[in-house]
Amino acid sequence: MNKIRKNKRTLTIGILIVFLIVFTGGLLWFNSGIQKTPLRPMGGTEFAKATVLEVLSSDTAQSEEGELQGNQLVRVKITSGPYAGEECEAQSPNANHTGAYCSPGLKVVLLVNQDAEGSLVASVYNYDRGGMLWLLIGLFLLVLCLVGGKRGVTSAVGLVFTFVCIIFLYVPMMYVGVSPFLAATVVAVLVTIVTMLLIGGWSAKTLCSILGTVSGVLLAGLLALLFGRLSHISGLNTPDIETLAYIGQNSGLDVSGVLFSGILIASLGAVMDVSMSVASALNEIKLHNPGLTAGRLFRSGMNIGRDMMGTMSNTLILAFAGGAINTLIILYAYNMPYLQFMNQYEIGIEILRSMTGTLGVILTVPFVSLISSILLTRSTPAANRCETEGEPA
Repeated sequence: MNKIRKNKRTLTIGILIVFLIVFTGGLLWFNSGIQKTPLRPMGGTEFAKATVLEVLSSDTAQSEEGELQGNQLVRVKITSGPYAGEECEAQSPNANHTGAYCSPGLKVVLLVNQDAEGSLVASVYNYDRGGMLWLLIGLFLLVLCLVGGKRGVTSAVGLVFTFVCIIFLYVPMMYVGVSPFLAATVVAVLVTIVTMLLIGGWSAKTLCSILGTVSGVLLAGLLALLFGRLSHISGLNTPDIETLAYIGQNSGLDVSGVLFSGILIASLGAVMDVSMSVASALNEIKLHNPGLTAGRLFRSGMNIGRDMMGTMSNTLILAFAGGAINTLIILYAYNMPYLQFMNQYEIGIEILRSMTGTLGVILTVPFVSLISSILLTRSTPAANRCETEGEPA
C-alpha cells in the first residue's frame, strides 16, 4: 500500500511539474503577442529610484487634520535607470497621492526628464516602498512555510500560481476581448484544480472539493449576473468607469462584464475553503465508518457545513464592508435618506458583491456534500485510507 501511495504521489507531482512548465511557456507566448496602447504618453519621462542628499528649501506645513501641505526643493542622487549615478534637484510636492516629505537619506522614486538644454528635470513621485512591501510578502511566505510545514510550502506554491494566473492570464484575457465572465471561469477552474491537487494530492476527496468549488463559484457569478440585471447594475456603474471606458476604447475590454467577473474571482478563496473543509471531513467520517450510506454522509456534510456558514459568511461580508468603509462614512456623515442611499450605485454594487459571494459560499455546502456522498461511497475503504495516509504532513 505504501508503494502504491508513493507512486501515486510521485505521479501527481510529476504531472503538475510538466503542466506548470507547459503553462508557463503558454503564458509567455500569450503575453508576448499582446500590444498595449499607452494611455498616457510619457514623452521621454522615466521613473527612477533616488536617494535624497539634501533638503534645499521647504515651505511644508501641517494642517489641523495632520496633513502635510506645501513643497520642498531637494537634491537627489539617481540610483537606477538611464540616469543612474547623476545628481540633480527635484521638486517634492506634499500631496495625498504623490510626493514625499523628504529628509537626507530618504529613498524615493523620481519622475525624470531632460529639458531642451539637456539638463535633468525631476520631481519626487513617491516614497520608494517597494523593498518594504517585498519584505512583507517574503515574511508572509516564510511564516506560512514554517508554521504549515509541507502543507505550508504547497500552499505557498498555490498562492504564487494564483497570483500569476490573475496577473498574466485573467487580466490579459479580458484586455484582448475575451468575455470577462468566461475569463474568470477559466481562471477559477484552473486555480482550483492546481491548488486542490497541491494540497490534497489526487484523491476522491480532492475531486469532490474541486467539483464543489467550481459549482459554488459559478453559482455566485450567475446570481450576480441575474440580480445585476434585475437591479439595473453593471460594470458601467463602477467608480472607475471613465478610465475603464477609455481602456475599452483602446482594447477589446468588455467593461460592462468586469464587475460580475470580479465577484466570481472574489468569492473563489472562501468557496475553496468551505469545499475542501467539508470534503476532508466527510472523507475522514467515511474512512472510520465504512458502512455509512450516501444519505447519512450527505446529512453529515450538511451539519458540518452549517457550522461553517456563519463564520465564512461573516468573512466575506466584513471583507466587502472593509473595502467600502469610505462610502459608509460618507453616507453616515451626510445622513442620507433611505431612498437616496439605498439606490446609489455604490451601495447597490457592494450589496450585490457581498450577498452573491456569500450565497455562493453557503450553497457550496449542499453541492460538495452531495458530490462527496456519491463519490466517497462508491470508492473503496482501502482507496480512501490510502489517499488519507498519503497526504503530506
